[in-house]
Amino acid sequence: MSRVRPEARPRCRTGALPALLLAAGVAGLTSPAAAQLRGTVAGDDSSIIYANGVPQDGQETGLPQPSYQPFSAGAVPDEAADGENDPAGDLNAEAEPAEPARPQNAAPDGETDETVTGTVREPTIDSVEDLPLDGGAARAGAIEGLNAEPEEAPFEAPGIRMGSFVLRPSVEQGLTATSNADSSTTGGSAVLSETTLRLNAVSDWASNSLTIDAYGVYRKTLSGDEVEDGAAGIDATLQLDLGNDYRATATLGYAMAPESAASPVVIVGAASEPLRQTVTGSLALEKDVGKARFRITGGIADDSYGDADLEGGGTLSQQDRDATLYTLALRAGYEISPALTPFIETEIGRNLYDLEVDSAGYARSSDQFAVRGGLAFDLGEKLSGEVSAGWVSEDFDDPRLRTISTPSFGGELAWSPMRGTMVGLSGLTTLEGTTTPGESGSVLYSGALSVEREMRANLTGNAILGAGLRNYSGSDGRDLIFNAEAGLTWWLNRYAGVTTRVRHERVESNLGDRDSQTNSVFLGLKVQR
Repeated sequence: MSRVRPEARPRCRTGALPALLLAAGVAGLTSPAAAQLRGTVAGDDSSIIYANGVPQDGQETGLPQPSYQPFSAGAVPDEAADGENDPAGDLNAEAEPAEPARPQNAAPDGETDETVTGTVREPTIDSVEDLPLDGGAARAGAIEGLNAEPEEAPFEAPGIRMGSFVLRPSVEQGLTATSNADSSTTGGSAVLSETTLRLNAVSDWASNSLTIDAYGVYRKTLSGDEVEDGAAGIDATLQLDLGNDYRATATLGYAMAPESAASPVVIVGAASEPLRQTVTGSLALEKDVGKARFRITGGIADDSYGDADLEGGGTLSQQDRDATLYTLALRAGYEISPALTPFIETEIGRNLYDLEVDSAGYARSSDQFAVRGGLAFDLGEKLSGEVSAGWVSEDFDDPRLRTISTPSFGGELAWSPMRGTMVGLSGLTTLEGTTTPGESGSVLYSGALSVEREMRANLTGNAILGAGLRNYSGSDGRDLIFNAEAGLTWWLNRYAGVTTRVRHERVESNLGDRDSQTNSVFLGLKVQR
């Protein structure tokens, strides 16, 4: 009897089941990682599963298909019973449009305001600060389009810089026609060549200043009465700021010229006036204490005379007239306003003659005393200067000479009533000595009014009006002196100009042989640098 061997199928099925479960588990674990690394796969994923031994849908395997269970509930929609929500179903199906979002809990119209209730961004500090604009960053205009400002003084001398000084030299050359060549009582008419040199030097220092003015004049007759003379002078002023409201002012001057025909001393028989030389100097120290003003000034003035030429030949010495005056003045004032300062001043002096006793036997050295009160002005360029009035006396060493005692006045003002116009006013009281035996001397009151006007940029004019009254001590003699001058300068350019002036001088006296009159006209060319 033959035996039938049992089929080996159940054994094979028993070994395949674990293999299928292992393959499904591996596929389930690797599919999410592969999806993250590769992204969405456009092809059919079922072919990959089939290639790994997992049957596709529709194939009979005899085992139920496990459904995908996400880790988080609700991550995928629930699967319907009919399988319509299968994501692997119809991939080309059009998605239904979602309903538009509708606002929820919106406030009715008209119930909102502009009050900020949320977080507001604060502005930066740079936007809050009002920073000034940098003018240098502005675009510069073209040079051709700029309107150049006119020069304030287009015909003023530019000057020559030499170290810390600015020099302004000038030369004036011309002809003078005069009715009285030497301004004497017997002078005649003449045509003279006149040359004038001038130099102005101003320091360019930070706090202190030094000003120097020098001049020289030479005249020579071309026709008419023979005259040949000259004059020269220099003045220097040094101003120092010493600190602590202390200021110092020093002056030095020198002048040389023939003695004027209006001199109080008449030399009988002289062919020409003697040469007079004057040296002056002063040193002043000022101190301000609050509104109080104090000043002390020491001064010196030396006069010397050359010999006079006589008509008949020979010379006459004038050494008897040589003298030196030393003075010391004290001033105290109070500033009642920045522009006005009243003051009182007292001055003492000693006038020493080189000869203790002159040729006539008189000791003419003397002591001088003066007291004055005045008012100082300081309105800047508009008005500056001072005026004063008082009393002055001179007591001689020789008791035979009468003491001179007289009122005095003086002052110097500079006033600019309008732009381009300058008005000057000056006055002075002078005690004059003499060598006439038995006479003490004379007192001269003099004053001058000057006006300078810039009529146009290239045309300037000036006028001077002066007068003097001389009273002789010990007699009723007096002299009346009058002079007037007017001039014009037409500038061709900054360096050259044509200048002209007319002048009148007259001396009237109740003493004999002192009356004189002079009229003159000058025309020339002025060159400056």
